This record gives sequence, structure tokens and C-alpha cells, in this order.
Amino acid sequence: MDFSHSAKSLELQAKMKQFIADHLDPVEQQYYQHNDEVNGHDDWTQWQVPAGLNDLKAKAKAAGLWNLFLPDAELGAGLSVLEYAPLAELTGRSLFYPEVFNCNAPDTGNMEVLYHFGNQQQQQQWLTPLLAGEIRSVFFMTEPGVASSDATNMEASIVEDGDELILNGRKWWSSGVGHPDCKVGVFMGLSNPENPKHQQHSMVLVELDRDGVQIERMLKAAGDCDAPYGHGEVSFTNVRVPKANLIQNLGDGFAIAQGRLGPGRIHHCMRCIGAAERVLEMGIKRAQSRVAFGKPLIELGGNRERIADARLAIDQARLLTYFAAWKIDNVGVKHAMTEISAIKVAAPNVLQDVVDMVMQLHGGAGIGSDFGLMRFYAQARSLRLADGPDEVHKGMISRLELRKYK
Repeated sequence: MDFSHSAKSLELQAKMKQFIADHLDPVEQQYYQHNDEVNGHDDWTQWQVPAGLNDLKAKAKAAGLWNLFLPDAELGAGLSVLEYAPLAELTGRSLFYPEVFNCNAPDTGNMEVLYHFGNQQQQQQWLTPLLAGEIRSVFFMTEPGVASSDATNMEASIVEDGDELILNGRKWWSSGVGHPDCKVGVFMGLSNPENPKHQQHSMVLVELDRDGVQIERMLKAAGDCDAPYGHGEVSFTNVRVPKANLIQNLGDGFAIAQGRLGPGRIHHCMRCIGAAERVLEMGIKRAQSRVAFGKPLIELGGNRERIADARLAIDQARLLTYFAAWKIDNVGVKHAMTEISAIKVAAPNVLQDVVDMVMQLHGGAGIGSDFGLMRFYAQARSLRLADGPDEVHKGMISRLELRKYK
């Protein structure tokens, strides 16, 4: 196996690093200041996209740094999962960078679903504007009324009625639903309860302005609404959509989800690694510049060893993620399940541990808003639940490991 970067990936990495340095780093604090001042309230209907963001997206598109996640040479950059991995790491250095390159969740996952499984009409209506960055989307999966760590528990329903499908249920932690440009969602629900448990659910496209779709509230993650994206609780009451909105066939929901989650978890984990690198950099600079008890912080309390431990953990997580990406590219998602689950546990935990250590180095400033460490901590802690909690992924790893000894 070979994890070395291709010439194409290296060229894009250099371009992205320069773009971030020239266009994004200088305005990062303005972005968060806008969110604090303009979007710093619970009324999601008044949230606004920060001024200048669309201009940055236009510059990224013009620079050829657009839809890099999509393995299509015409619609994206034609990169393999492994080739895209280091680019995802670079976007992870700030929470708003991914959208600038049209490489942000959940839109990337929804675009992959439409690209791989959508029909021509669905692609024309929804994939095209998503790829152009003209609209945003949401994925409706997790439910408040059941233990969603077991996705087969989903109770929201999809019922056939002639040429229509009727959706009922309640979803929450629907990330991105508060964005002013969010127009469509992928709704996953129970459609065929008589089938085997992994063939009972389906995915349906639902426009947010349909009768019966009601955003009830935005949930706060670690005390933050995460504007302008938001994590909504959404009710569906007798929502009628045409059967043409069904993705593939009834009962195909879990098969589609497996195709969606493999590459998406590489993206999430590499962004975590990028965030961890950024945070470690902040910690080292802080520890070298601040003096306590007559010495720089780096010389106190085992901080040198903590820096070394962080370096070991980040590099190990990166190599494990590269391995998972290599396996997806070379043998497919089904044969990379151990590695995909492993990185989903490892990378957010590494980020969480590094942020916690660097918070200590920053003292009181570490838990305030000036340095943004709490945003990275919330990202890490949330990802230990999103797309399956740690325990579910460890269960998968152990089952696959034990099979070797039957």
C-alpha cells in the first residue's frame, strides 16, 4: 500500500494552503464576530450568511478549489478518497473553511447520494444547484423518540398513497436546516416494516417548504446554536411528496447510507486532524510565549511530554485515516468497515484530547471565546456521537475482529 500524495493532490494542497493564507485566515475572526453579533440569538429565521462569504466561494471556484470531494473529473476534481484526504485536513483548520470550497457536511454526503443513487431528474433539480453552491441541504435521520444509536429503531414513516409518499415523524439534530439557503432534505424513514431489518427503510427527497414540514426549534450544541447552519428539531405531519422524490427503491435506505457514510467519515476525520494540528500549533505558541513562576509554560508541569503525546496521537490518527481511505479506494467500503469505524473513534477523541490540553495551557482564556477553542471542543465532542457513538463503532470493530477466530 502507498499513502504518498499524487502530483495532482500535492498541487491542490499547495493552492489551497495559499488560498487559505491569502483569503481566509485574514477574515476568520470577522466571520465569527458576525456570528456573535448578527446570529448570536435563538431566532434562526433571522440568521444571515456572513457578508463576503459568497465572494470567497466565487474566488475558490475560480481557483479550481471547488467540489474537491467528488470523484468526478467534470463535476469535481476527479480525486480518489486518499487524494482528497489531505485537502479535507486543510479545510478542518477552521469550522467555516469547508463551505468556502463547497466541501461541507451534510451537503457533501447528500451530493454523493444524489451523484451515486439519484435519477436524472433528481440530479438536475437538486444535485446541480448543490454543486454550484446555490443552495444548501439537510439530512433527516436521528429521532428524539428512540435510541438512534441503533438506526433500525427509526419510526418516522413513509407510506405509499397512489403517486405520492406520505411522511410522518419527528427528526432532530438535523444539521444545516437553519441555513438561509437550505432548500431540500433527505428524509430517511420506515417504509417496509415487513422486510428484514436492514431493508425496511427508504430515503426520500423533501422540499422544506412542503405543507406539514415544521422546524420546531434549533438545538444548542455545547451552548451554541452553530449559526448559520443550526441543528434543528423538525416535525413532519402528513407531508406529501411525489413518488419521483424516492431515491432508488423502497427499502434501499440502508444500502444507500453505507455508500454515503464511508467517504464522509474520511472527510470528518481528516477535518478533525486538521483542527487538531491547528490547536496544537496554538498550544505550542502559547506555551512558549507565556511565563509563570519564572519559566515559560512549556518548561512546567510535564507540558513538553503532553506536546509529544499530541504529536504521536495526531500522526497515528492521520495514518489510520489514510489507511481507511486507501482501502475504500482499492477494495471498497464493505472491506474497510473495521478501519472506517476505527477512525471514527480515533480522530474525534484525538481532537478532544488535544483541545483539552491546549485549553489548560491557555488558562481562563481557553474556555472563553477569544481563541475559539470551545468551538473545536464542541466539534470533537459532538462527532463522538454523530454518525454513530464510539460504542457502536467499537462494537463493529470487535465483531469483525472476533469473526477471524471462528
